Amino acid sequence: MSIRPIDVAHTDGGPQWVEAVATPSGVEVWWDEPRPHEGGRRCVVRRLPDGSRTDALPPGWNARNRVIEYGGRSWRPLPGGGLVFTNWADQRLYRLDPAPLTGPGVPVPITPEGPARYADLYLPPGRNEVWAVRETGDVRDLVAVPLDGGPVTVIVKAQHFLMNPRISPDGRHVAWIGWDHPNMPWDGTELCVAPLREDGTAGEYRVVAGGPEESVAQAEWRDDAALYAVTDPTGWWNVHLVHLDGSPSRNLTPMELEFGAAAWKPGMTYLAIADTGELAVVYGTPDHRRLGVLDPETGELREIGGPATYWSSTVSVAGGKVAAVGATPYTPLEVSLVDLEEGGAREIVSPPKPLPDRDLLPTPEAVTIEGVHAHLYPPSGVQGPGPYVIFVHGGPTGNLPIVLDLEIAYFTSRGIGVAVVNYGGSTGYGRAYRERLRHQWGVVDVQDCARVARGLVELGRADAAKIAIRGGSAGGWTTVAALVHSDVFAGGVAHYAITDPESWAAETHDFESRYLDGLVGPLPETRDRYTERSPLLNAYRASGPCLMLHGLEDAIVDVGQAERFTAELDKHGKQWALLTYPGEQHGWRREETIVAVLEAELAFYGLLFGMETPEVPPLTLKGRA
Repeated sequence: MSIRPIDVAHTDGGPQWVEAVATPSGVEVWWDEPRPHEGGRRCVVRRLPDGSRTDALPPGWNARNRVIEYGGRSWRPLPGGGLVFTNWADQRLYRLDPAPLTGPGVPVPITPEGPARYADLYLPPGRNEVWAVRETGDVRDLVAVPLDGGPVTVIVKAQHFLMNPRISPDGRHVAWIGWDHPNMPWDGTELCVAPLREDGTAGEYRVVAGGPEESVAQAEWRDDAALYAVTDPTGWWNVHLVHLDGSPSRNLTPMELEFGAAAWKPGMTYLAIADTGELAVVYGTPDHRRLGVLDPETGELREIGGPATYWSSTVSVAGGKVAAVGATPYTPLEVSLVDLEEGGAREIVSPPKPLPDRDLLPTPEAVTIEGVHAHLYPPSGVQGPGPYVIFVHGGPTGNLPIVLDLEIAYFTSRGIGVAVVNYGGSTGYGRAYRERLRHQWGVVDVQDCARVARGLVELGRADAAKIAIRGGSAGGWTTVAALVHSDVFAGGVAHYAITDPESWAAETHDFESRYLDGLVGPLPETRDRYTERSPLLNAYRASGPCLMLHGLEDAIVDVGQAERFTAELDKHGKQWALLTYPGEQHGWRREETIVAVLEAELAFYGLLFGMETPEVPPLTLKGRA
């Protein structure tokens, strides 16, 4: 038996945002989840204290947005069971009140038609409005939108990028996090505080934490005089207490563990404040990310996550319960309720997903090979050296944790091993490891993947002639860069890949338009690096065939990147295939696409490794064999 593509589609993705709400009858939990079988929409779900669940969003509505193209926090529950959310189709904000006896009512728009997008929604206590980051073209501001409709008030116009709007307990100040080009939010951000005027707009602000080389990832008011901030002046995202009177901030978690992550999506949360004053926190490494409770007075940190070995970047507290999203190597990301004081066993509140037999799932092993972090997933039924695929994460400022991933199991259950490489530049291991990639993109990532591949051969696990590499987005870049700048890989699969850095920097969206300043170097001063590292300009050196997969609505990496690269491969007699998917953006969301992509990838490995793959449609490579 093997994992089926449809099994992968049904467990692809996971809950993204979670919120606990205290009610007289107990704690409600809200979350959003992917629905690949419903066109890839994200549906908000509400779980009542009695354990019953209901979709809080009617069919046909999709709680997503395109702020900085990756989207951000897209909904918040309203008192009484209502909902405010961003809708994918028109990017407007909507209010949804429950209809008596029949569940969700009819969403009503509360923002005007137009090009504006909204994200990182926040409900300031005591105000009948929702705060959000508004993006109009390449301009962003923090706005207040009346929940009953009406004129939108601009609260803050400051840095080029904004997130994390928060009102002080007395309602007199607003805090936010901002940054400017060429920084990315994991490079350097500023935690700002400004007085709120009577008209709801912010006065002159001051920076209370952060800077060009310090990344503040989240901030929450402790009281009117101080904030808790997840920031990294020590090189690790720790929890700090930041005072507004100018006195020195205090690191509450002085340890070499990450209590934050890269802010790819505005609205992620790594800490939440309980009524007791304690902080629920997620922290650790990609090998083991924990859920804990921090006493900010004593510094005591208690782990409460029970058997889950990974907790994602969303946490909420209400009524003595912590709502978060946890997983293990054998169970998917699931919305869980954990008792704040007792911890331990978690109550799974999201609906169970059908899982394959445990015998079909690989047992992961966290290893370090020549200083490179990796997770190994052995192939099923293979004795001795076997075929392996190096999995490369996107970002590149990101990581792949140890959680149940049926995409990996799809291949391992068919006798193909997988090695996930968290190369230099990955998050979760401190700033120094992250900055190994500074000005070295296309060099360090390629070298690290090659090191792990060679290490697998030396360990007797991999057949040196049967090692492939694959990845998506920035991982797709590393895939094609490894094909043209090393001789280790027999072939590669690149999902929505960057293939030429200079043209991508010119054509991509605003958020990442200066990303390459730090990854490669500023233009035009370092153009030689771009030329030397460009897979497009070095396609003639490809060590093996390449399968390119791309969505036709991708606004982050245009399909032209794949088209130009395969044209160069063809020009130089290299083997290739390019498959495109209408209706897909930067990543696969639709059930039929997820199935088709997996089948094509398996067919490619069948050709590459000399394996029979009769269960999937055949794939034809163009170019000379």
